[in-house]
Amino acid sequence: MTRQEIAVTGVGLITAAGDTTEECWDAISNGRSGIRINTLFDTSQLRTEWAGMVRAPLRQDLDRCYALAERAIREAFAGADFDPARSDRRVAVVVGSSLGAMPTLEAEHRRFVETSGFDHTAVANSQLHCVADWIAGEFGISGPRIVTSNACAASAVAVGYAAELLWNDEVDVVLCGGVDPLASLSAHGFTCLGALDPQPCSPMAASTGISLGEGAGFMILERTGEAADRGARVIAEVAGYGLTLDGYHQTAPDPTGEGAARSITEALRTAGLHADDIDYVNLHGTGTPTNDVVEPKAIRAVFGKAAPPASTTKSMIGHTLGAAGAVEAVCCILAIATDLQPPTVNTRGLESATGLDIVPDVGRSAQTDVVLSNSFAFGGNNASLVITRAGQARDESVAARRVGARAVITGMSAIAGTATSTEETVTAVASGTPLFGIERIGSGESGPCDPTQESDGKSMLFGKANIRGLSKGINPAKLRRMDPLSVLAAAATNELLKTFGKLTRAEAEETGVIFATGYGPTTAVSDFHRGIVEHGAAGANALVFPNTVVNAAAGHLAMLNRFRGYTATISTGGTSAIAALHLANRVIERGAARRILVVLADEFPEMAARTVAGFPGYRGVEEAGSGDGMVLSEGCAAFLVESEESATARGVRPVAELEGFGAAGDTGGVGRIDPDGARWGAAMSTALRQAGIEATDIDLVVPSAVGSALLDRAERSALSATGLAEATQHRFKNTTGETFGSASAIGLVSALSASEGPSRVLVSAQAYGGSYAAAVARRLS
Repeated sequence: MTRQEIAVTGVGLITAAGDTTEECWDAISNGRSGIRINTLFDTSQLRTEWAGMVRAPLRQDLDRCYALAERAIREAFAGADFDPARSDRRVAVVVGSSLGAMPTLEAEHRRFVETSGFDHTAVANSQLHCVADWIAGEFGISGPRIVTSNACAASAVAVGYAAELLWNDEVDVVLCGGVDPLASLSAHGFTCLGALDPQPCSPMAASTGISLGEGAGFMILERTGEAADRGARVIAEVAGYGLTLDGYHQTAPDPTGEGAARSITEALRTAGLHADDIDYVNLHGTGTPTNDVVEPKAIRAVFGKAAPPASTTKSMIGHTLGAAGAVEAVCCILAIATDLQPPTVNTRGLESATGLDIVPDVGRSAQTDVVLSNSFAFGGNNASLVITRAGQARDESVAARRVGARAVITGMSAIAGTATSTEETVTAVASGTPLFGIERIGSGESGPCDPTQESDGKSMLFGKANIRGLSKGINPAKLRRMDPLSVLAAAATNELLKTFGKLTRAEAEETGVIFATGYGPTTAVSDFHRGIVEHGAAGANALVFPNTVVNAAAGHLAMLNRFRGYTATISTGGTSAIAALHLANRVIERGAARRILVVLADEFPEMAARTVAGFPGYRGVEEAGSGDGMVLSEGCAAFLVESEESATARGVRPVAELEGFGAAGDTGGVGRIDPDGARWGAAMSTALRQAGIEATDIDLVVPSAVGSALLDRAERSALSATGLAEATQHRFKNTTGETFGSASAIGLVSALSASEGPSRVLVSAQAYGGSYAAAVARRLS
């Protein structure tokens, strides 16, 4: 299959350097810094008052995250001359963010800490997946929606996911980008790590710390041939990407730069280009002493002494965290469009010690056809993008094109609620024994509650994970730095490897990790922010902060197991598991990875649990045995997905394969769902079509069926429209409860683990806000 190239037909940008793409590029290309005094929140206890703060007037009725995104997206669509709401083309949203609507969450959590009260709706509508929900609703996008959250590499990973969708002809257009606002939580976090520069940052020169920034960068991506057919202007092309794990440290990169060098090499290979094709490098270039030593090592490892000019735009706009990969990708696109390489400013008169040509202080006019952009992140995540001028020649002999490899599942595990193993979970589902009970939450306590005692208002039906029990088997030296979400991820991984066989060291080092979660590290975020609320900067815990990034669990898994391969982190609510499995399959099918561990987990401290308990239809304590209504549970699951060739070489038998995927969404906006289930049905139909089968070929449906009247009615409508109304259903949540991000994975494992299980299963999932996904799985053994 010949892969079509990916055209960029529109861009939008808002940063501290300017309110529009034109303003930003004029400032950046001419070396004018936008780093200024931060007036958004109190900085008196922070290490610095400087930040890359946006000055544009933003919509006051929106969280700052959504308002920043809106400005850049409108500009991108206008530039591409494309309106998704008026088009019949298949349009997806893939957005990277580390913080999402954190300003709203900070305000509500502060209120919760100080008064025990909070606005349930505001909290529910400010979760990370809501970034994509808001975008889809605002701009009328009814296709797949994905949120990637690999900390500072989040939106570079988003570009990779968007590329996979387009290369596989699953969509026609992708709105792809990243957004993050300035937030007190991250400012306190980097303060307690000692990572902020007291002055405006001086990357690759003084290297005395970072300046935080905020902003949004978005691109309209479509296949080049189709862009030409509609007469669109092709600004540049996204040619390739590479993602790797260090498996070295929570916050520091591998000091050898080896992991970063591998991500660069993979991006070049995917693009079908060589190192000497690169004209310019946009460095990750944060300004920390460690980054500014390690990244040049990676550059020299790939390019040798002939490294191209390499500058860092963070010297002018600050570190925009999850938005950085997309913001800097737009800068790379503009460098190609204008043949101008932006400078590294604020060198403080110092010569760079990196040995690189950092384009000091003044931008440089030079023919720029091929650009490399690096984004590195906590957890040892490395991401590299290659962007080219339209029509750039490729070397087909090195290009990582789709080779048609078959992806199979060779191991799986699932642990829900109070269970501590897959066997216990599967047995409970088979017998109908609930894995949840009446739990007391709040006041620093959590545990079983005596149902004969009068409720204190802090008791609820809840499947609380046994974190202490699940911690057994984890290296104690590593365990003390892990949060509950990471423990759950490690438990699912250990359970899989114990049951299906451990990997050799060589096999582990070529294994990737895709981690997915509905709601992220809620305990770590809550604990870290509580310290700030109660004690100011003195309460900011440097051991907790690294776990507040969503991809921290993947980093822990890499360190525990020596995983060094492909990586991504997805946080798309209840559709996260199917999205992660979809990405793993596509990467393996095109030969870019031999083996990927897909791990799903969610955990819920008090505020999160109370938010869910406030949803309509939550089952009350007095209705414990009724079987009606939703019950929240914590849970985790894992799948080892690998090429059939790899499985054969290792001598392992595949358990199952995933034959088809589908995703779609409503356009009602955050927290809304269309009861007619039309888009849900579209996701199911797409999965069946990809699998090449009819509804009658499905033996079992694993439904989302959460116990909510509205959601269950919408799913029934979707199943009916797809021809699956009479199919046998595996209603596992009556036993496991609702585990959100891991739910569909737990349902699939329990269905496939039955001794006389079905041969073909359709798995259905939804996320609050009207996002839907479905997958078809075929049992192989």
